[in-house]
Amino acid sequence: MEENRKKKKMLLPVILLVAVIAGVIIGINRYQYYSTHEETDDAQIDGDLSVVVSRAGGYIDSIYFEDNQRVIKDQLLIKLEDREYHLKLEQALAAHKLASSRIDVAATQVATSEAASSGYKAETEAAKAKLWQAEQDFARYSALVAKGAVPRQQYDQAKTNRDAAAAAYAAANGQYHTALQQIGNHRSQLQVTHTAVHREAVDVDYAQLMLSYTHITAPVTGPVTKRKAQPGQLIQPGQTLFSVVDEKSLYVTANFKETQLTHIRPGQPVKIRVDAYPDLELNGTVHNFAATTGAKVALLPPDNATGNFVKVVQRIPVKIKINAVDTTLRLLRPGMNVEVTVTTR
Repeated sequence: MEENRKKKKMLLPVILLVAVIAGVIIGINRYQYYSTHEETDDAQIDGDLSVVVSRAGGYIDSIYFEDNQRVIKDQLLIKLEDREYHLKLEQALAAHKLASSRIDVAATQVATSEAASSGYKAETEAAKAKLWQAEQDFARYSALVAKGAVPRQQYDQAKTNRDAAAAAYAAANGQYHTALQQIGNHRSQLQVTHTAVHREAVDVDYAQLMLSYTHITAPVTGPVTKRKAQPGQLIQPGQTLFSVVDEKSLYVTANFKETQLTHIRPGQPVKIRVDAYPDLELNGTVHNFAATTGAKVALLPPDNATGNFVKVVQRIPVKIKINAVDTTLRLLRPGMNVEVTVTTR
């Protein structure tokens, strides 16, 4: 009995010693861990939400998706009644065709006026040659009549011929310059016609663009949410129809205390634990820091210059990129709570 008592007395100090040693080891491990890690449970999944609005007005003809359904980028989701837009396109095409036909008419007028000007130029040159000959004859007869070598009648005839040649030359030259002006006018008209054709081509492109707006597609790949469209509904341009969460742009917004940011830097590795999936541990990377604290951009930010001041530790949103495959990212939804641990060293 005495020996058992001694053993029991010796066992208690041993147990206490082991407990103290274990506590010291655990304490050292925890100290080393927290000196190289920062963690918070004030973190959520975030992502880019693409709001889809209608760029054309009309009645909804068909809807090819359900709320919360996953869609692929450029997938057709809503089709509007497009008969009115088809008619506008046909109208624009007809106007463009008519304007194009006027180009041939204007070009023909230019060619005709150029041909006419060539004829008038030849007539002007011929009239100029006859005028020169008539002037030479008139000069000779003037000299001869002064000497009395020729009768006055021949001199008068030479003068008449010179005046007639001068008038013919003036008329031909006037017709030639008028033809040149006609060429300029017709070329200007041709340019105006080309401008009109370009304008009609722009109208065709615009009509085709508006027709394409009757097919509303998914801007990104991800689940659809907040559907506000129904078959047969009349919608207006700029009206919100639904939103799509871009599943490839998901990230974590972790609100760390300002005292935790001392050693956190972009590029540091992060462990992410999702509350909805306890067995799922994701890896991430610190990307960047918010420009202000969360309280500073709140709807009613605190004003420390009024009332009694109480110092409150502020939190800074930190963006963390998620390193995961697409199948894993599809499990996540913006707003899910997560816990993050940043390895700072």
